[in-house]
Order: sequence, then C-alpha cells, then structure tokens
Amino acid sequence: MNKRNPQAPSAVIMIRPHHFYANPQTQGDNAFQALAGDNAESVAHMTATPLDSLAFQQVSTAAKQLEEQGIRVHIFEDESYATPDSVFPNNWFSTHSGGHIAIYPMYADNRRLERRSDIINMLKQAYRVQDVIDYSGLEQDQLYLEGTGAMVLDHIERVAYAVQSNRANPLALERFCSHFNYEPMLFDAKDENGVAVYHTNVLMCIGTDFVMLGGDMVTSDTRRNEIIARFEGSGREVIYLTEQQITEFCGNALELQSDTQRLLALSLRAYNALNSQQRGILEKSVTLLPLDVSAIETAGGSIRCMLAGVHLASRPV
Repeated sequence: MNKRNPQAPSAVIMIRPHHFYANPQTQGDNAFQALAGDNAESVAHMTATPLDSLAFQQVSTAAKQLEEQGIRVHIFEDESYATPDSVFPNNWFSTHSGGHIAIYPMYADNRRLERRSDIINMLKQAYRVQDVIDYSGLEQDQLYLEGTGAMVLDHIERVAYAVQSNRANPLALERFCSHFNYEPMLFDAKDENGVAVYHTNVLMCIGTDFVMLGGDMVTSDTRRNEIIARFEGSGREVIYLTEQQITEFCGNALELQSDTQRLLALSLRAYNALNSQQRGILEKSVTLLPLDVSAIETAGGSIRCMLAGVHLASRPV
C-alpha cells in the first residue's frame, strides 16, 4: 500500500497532560463540554482513579495502540496547570503537503499558551518544512480560526468545510484558504436546542472513501444538499449520523494510514454508538481502532481533537 495518502497521515503528534481538567474558559460555547462534564465524576469513580491521572494513562495507552498499528506517534509532555486543553493540539497548528505549517489564532486566552516552539522545531528537524505561516496575530482583531477543529479539510478535493462560530471567523478562513489553496465551504450548524456547533470536527469526518456527517444539524437545506453533493461527487459514501451519535463523538474520528492498511481512530464511546450497518460501511475501507479516551471526553473533545496529523515528507533518518 502506498504510504503517502493526502487524506490519511501516517504520523501524528499527541500531548500527554499531567494536570488535565475541563477548561472553564471554553465551557460557554462548547455544548459538548457541558454535556460531557456531567459524566466527569462518574468516569473517575468507575476506575477509582483521579481524572487527571486517568487522562494521562489514556493518552499513553492510545499512543501505544496507534504505534502497534504502524502509526508514527510523536508524544510531548505538558506539565503546566495553565493549559488544560493542551491535549487537543490540532487546534493551534496544522501541517500540509509541500512542506507547509499553519499556526492559528485561538478564541480562549489560555488556549493561546498551548503554542510550542519545540513542536515546530521537531517538525523542521524530522520532516521537510518549507515555511510556517502564523495567523496568531489575528487574535488582536478578534478573528479566530482553531485549526482542524474549526475546519475539516478535504485534502483530495481541496475544500475546507467550516461551521461558522466563535472559533471560525469567515475572514480568517478566507485568508487560510487563499494561502493554502482550499475552497472555503462555510455553513451554520446547530443542535436541537439552537446552540451553534463549536467545532466542525465534531460534526463530520472525511476519509479517503467515506464521509461521516451529522447532516440534520446543518441549518440550511440548500447548503446541506450542496455539501452532500460535493462528497458524493468525489466518489465517497456518505454515512449519516444522528444528533445523538454526534453527541457521542461519532463524527470526531481521524483516518490514518500505516504501511499496510488504513485505520480509523475513534473513541470507544463513538464506536459503541455506531450501528452495525455504519460499521460495515466503514470496514470496507478502514480497520476500526476504538480507543478509550473517556476522561479526555469530559473536556468536550475526543480522539480526533487529540491527534494533530503530520502531512509532511519525512527527512532521511
């Protein structure tokens, strides 16, 4: 199997938190965090392990399971109390074929502290990096675009799908798309209570041969039909997720590729919420890899948020 796949990276960066907790600065517009937070005590109680220790263990175990499947994992430690969401690195940077890195403007003040020069320097040393485009200065103008949380990128068709929210400003999206040669596809999506979806990557997952989509949450029928037509036009099979499945993080998954197979990393909670027909469609093209990240999910994100894909060419060892 060809190791280089524009949609499915073969390497990821993960952050292992030493002092994990749900971020109070993001709870206001993250409905997933509020829902998941109700389960925080029960998650810790079931294991008789403090939540921060459990999060540390689950990140360690997930990284090991990915490596056992042939995925290269670069793991970094975070020993700070000031960065509770650091376990979600895909929001502050992304990497792109051709040797490009983007650094993003973050909505919450304490999330801006997550940006780390040691991670960027590692990427420059281990991979071929041509340039780093830093959009973080847009924070001064209250323009935010939280990476591949705010955008779900179709690397094959060159489309950037983004739900309009506090975390995805149209001007910042246009600037990214013009620099990185993506077509912006901006739309509105809300839950049954009328609350805007805070990050696009909880609503959809784009793989090489499939898309998982919470289409009913897209508020405009016309826009929803346009999005579906784009996916079907690219030859992908669309798997429709219910709003309940979205709240179980079924849309928050990431396709990866080893030397021998394509994998879909998803949380154990999401895996259990998929029905047998949905799993069957996925298993036609990927091996499902359920990972227990129940402690992390109490902060309102899941496994896709935890994996910053590396779409760069490796330097010779």
